[in-house]
Amino acid sequence: MAVLMEHWAWTLFAIVMVVVIHDVLQKKHAIMHNFPVVGHFRYWLETIGPEMRQYWVANDKEERPFNRDERAWVYASSKGQNNTFGFGTTEEIYSIGYPIIKHAAFPFPDSRATYPGEDPTAIPCTKVMGEWHNRQSPYRPGSVINISAMSYGSLGKRAVAALNKGAWKANCFHNTGEGGISPYHEHGADLMWQLGTGYYGARDANGKFSFGVAAQRVKEHPEVRCIEIKLSQGAKPGKGGILPAAKITREISEIRGIPMGQACYSPNAHSEFDTVDELIDFIETLATETGLPVGIKSAIGALPFWHELAQRMKERRQGPDFISIDGAEGGTGAAPLTFSDHVALPFKVGFARVYRIFQQLGISQNIVWSGSAKLGFPDRTLIAFAMGCDIVQIAREAMLSIGCIQAQKCHTGHCPAGVATQNWWLESGVDVDDKAERVSRYIKTLRKELISLAHAAGYEHPCQVTGDDIEVSTGVNQFSTLTEVLGYRCDDVCITKMGDLTAV
Repeated sequence: MAVLMEHWAWTLFAIVMVVVIHDVLQKKHAIMHNFPVVGHFRYWLETIGPEMRQYWVANDKEERPFNRDERAWVYASSKGQNNTFGFGTTEEIYSIGYPIIKHAAFPFPDSRATYPGEDPTAIPCTKVMGEWHNRQSPYRPGSVINISAMSYGSLGKRAVAALNKGAWKANCFHNTGEGGISPYHEHGADLMWQLGTGYYGARDANGKFSFGVAAQRVKEHPEVRCIEIKLSQGAKPGKGGILPAAKITREISEIRGIPMGQACYSPNAHSEFDTVDELIDFIETLATETGLPVGIKSAIGALPFWHELAQRMKERRQGPDFISIDGAEGGTGAAPLTFSDHVALPFKVGFARVYRIFQQLGISQNIVWSGSAKLGFPDRTLIAFAMGCDIVQIAREAMLSIGCIQAQKCHTGHCPAGVATQNWWLESGVDVDDKAERVSRYIKTLRKELISLAHAAGYEHPCQVTGDDIEVSTGVNQFSTLTEVLGYRCDDVCITKMGDLTAV
């Protein structure tokens, strides 16, 4: 035994000496040169820093982008656990911008609530996509809460499959992201097919966009209910999508039609149009060829485009059937730090400016408005509805529901939860059926709380809540209605009862 221990001791000593020699001779890292062996711990600790701060340093309200309380609510909701909190609020309720939902003296009775079908959490959209433009196959989303754009490639196949299967169980649609339709999007949920500047899945043999290929793709996938043209996104508006080379597998390469071994950069601008009229022409041709409602997604920056788009839509009576507004708070995709931090307006500012433009021209009620950017919590969703949103799309909160721990390694391919990675070992920890149940429970819980909030405010459907029903702190002991803060009141939602909102 003593001889064996001596052998292992000499072996360990030899390994340490090899590391010491390597560290001293290498010229890339001064820390490792100056502190051989020990210097490696510095880089290891830096690697696991975000996780350690979660558990040892940050308080419950401190972390970004989602604090511990927010993550705990999503986790508990997705697992069917107790998601209530005790001993009063820990929020600074007098802080500038803090919202207060005004409850009615006589709430809407739960006993009078109606639901389409048998799901007591079902909240259909009050509008129909494509109705204004008489599309061949109009679509009423069966849920006001839906899963936002996260491509296969950005997320792993098990994560995409779990999200899709969970969306099917919750009767909401699943946005494919610009990476195209994959086999993992085929677990039953309605799809919103997103076309970015790379046009993945809709390109001809020469790599150019093809209306014929797009139409054939829709025919092959009847679960596609609408098409979203991505002009920009909150994480990196004005810059194309980024898929690091480390995350590109042979399957992703074939689905997107991109080479292996090098990062995939989508162009920063569309090649099929670069004027408002050309955009409208593109939308109309795509809608005619596929029969589906077609909309646009954009983060908000300069406003002249939106003024011109609204004006031309009114004059031509053509254009997008829905408009998805993303805020600078968004961020599932890899992005340069400056783009994440300093490009595009926050959601509440950007949405309000654009919605008001269309409302002043009298056409806002003809468009289905979708919002995204950290809206996956009941209060934020309700505020989005009060601003004029008809539906919302959620991304990172959906990732949290299937196990994301906010390690912030999405862009590296080393997601420890197996969600945003193509590493087979890390992905193997994602059980599709279990995670699908979690997604479904999270969405249904969110809708259930939205219904409760709407009833408390005196309404049956959450989209009936307006800016008059919400007050915002504007100073010390000063509150103003959301309508006063925004400078407009959203269009009225006219329905007799929610149960009448049948599927289209």
